[in-house]
Amino acid sequence: MRVYWAPHTRSLRALWMLEEIAAPYERVRVDLQAGGQRQPAFRAINPMEKVPALECDGAHVAESGAIVAFLAEKFPQAGLAPPVGDVLRGRYLQWLFFSPVIEMAITQKFARLEMPEGSAGWGSFDRVFKVLSEILSASPYMLGETFSAADVLIASDLHFVIDVFKLLEPRPEFSAYLERCRSRAAFLRAQKIDADGV
Repeated sequence: MRVYWAPHTRSLRALWMLEEIAAPYERVRVDLQAGGQRQPAFRAINPMEKVPALECDGAHVAESGAIVAFLAEKFPQAGLAPPVGDVLRGRYLQWLFFSPVIEMAITQKFARLEMPEGSAGWGSFDRVFKVLSEILSASPYMLGETFSAADVLIASDLHFVIDVFKLLEPRPEFSAYLERCRSRAAFLRAQKIDADGV
């Protein structure tokens, strides 16, 4: 299994998930400054020329959310996704696919894009974070007491919106959630890889 990545990008999500599943993998750093993402060999893996990308048993997977979902399915023994047929599966998929909704809300806020709430697929920036606030005020993780692959994505998004872009003031429920997620050994290992760049 091989992950193509670059520091300080959404690659952190893939690294975190790979560390959570605890399966051996190889890291291939893509030099974005030198245009490594535009090389034919990398474009064959991800024609969008973005990191991260994953090679696993002949499969090529791009898009960080898809990589997280793929790994949760490929390594069920890690317990990061409810199995097919489990009553929690629906909510798990809902929160897994909520990550792009968060990203659209971030884009709206960052670009100061004005849209009627009823016309935007994500509703509004305020509504998205109100919903997350309600969930995380009531339970430690997106699926209640159980950490899942959805938390890898949601915690990453909250990190970016609060800590990196500073588009949202920290709230106690978000700070506590991020602390729980960031204290996981897998996250700490992934963060070190990302910070060291190797």
